[in-house]
Amino acid sequence: MLTRALGDLHVGAIGLGAMPLSIEGRPDEARALATVHAALDAGVTLLDTADSYHLPGAEPGHNERLLARALATYGSDTSDVLVTTKGGRGRPADGSWTVTGSPRHLKSAAEASLKRLGVEAIGLYQLHKPDPAVSFEDSVGALRELLDEGKIRLAGISNTTTDQIHQAHAILGDRLASVQNQYSPAVRHSEPELRLCAALGIAFLPWSPLGGISRSSLDGPSKVASDDTFGAFHTVAREHGVSPQQVCLAWLLATSPHAIPIPGASRPETIRDSAGATDLVLGTEELARLDAAAGRE
Repeated sequence: MLTRALGDLHVGAIGLGAMPLSIEGRPDEARALATVHAALDAGVTLLDTADSYHLPGAEPGHNERLLARALATYGSDTSDVLVTTKGGRGRPADGSWTVTGSPRHLKSAAEASLKRLGVEAIGLYQLHKPDPAVSFEDSVGALRELLDEGKIRLAGISNTTTDQIHQAHAILGDRLASVQNQYSPAVRHSEPELRLCAALGIAFLPWSPLGGISRSSLDGPSKVASDDTFGAFHTVAREHGVSPQQVCLAWLLATSPHAIPIPGASRPETIRDSAGATDLVLGTEELARLDAAAGRE
């Protein structure tokens, strides 16, 4: 698979967002493990998780433990796989998503994630979301302490603004390896953050990168979405004989050499299809059509 830089590492240009394997509607463990193994077979080397990816009210870390089991049972070398996890959010029994960004919580959460993943140091640890009740500099300062202590190898932030990226970069310098924000053809409010990451040489990890495109084409003929944005992606997909999801991910890869989309998956065939986006070459005219449909200048 095509690779891209993340800090001082190179990872597959398409990652796996593992959240669907552990939250509501999750598959059984056999299919979940098969999905991760299929991702690895396809050349995916970035696995994205978080301590809060679990059922509401359940014990934190279900997804982290699942990925640890998947790697342990894979049967081939996984030394080039980067597991990135996040801390700072919770899932109480009411199904809400809480935010806790205090340094004490983040350091304790990182310690717990370290044990669940069964590694000497977390490959990439990210602040899941800024806590409005805590100084952002204090939260990022906790990441700096974890780096200094050798408990994490790389640091990242998620769901942040350009100002916060600048603040984090001032604190962490080149040790700020990634920014993970929502970005897709339909949700482009993080365009300034994408451009800033490119300027700073920081990896940008779009979460929910498929942003509403129907997955029906994986099971049968593509259903053209009524929305003009998605309709363009479906049209280009038919012209290439691939899924609109592949077109969407290929378009994201073309937006910036620092973009590493992390589509979610709960079936082996889904992540195989997503991984195929790195082999799809879109022409200049096609990219212009898709940019126009997405409203991207």
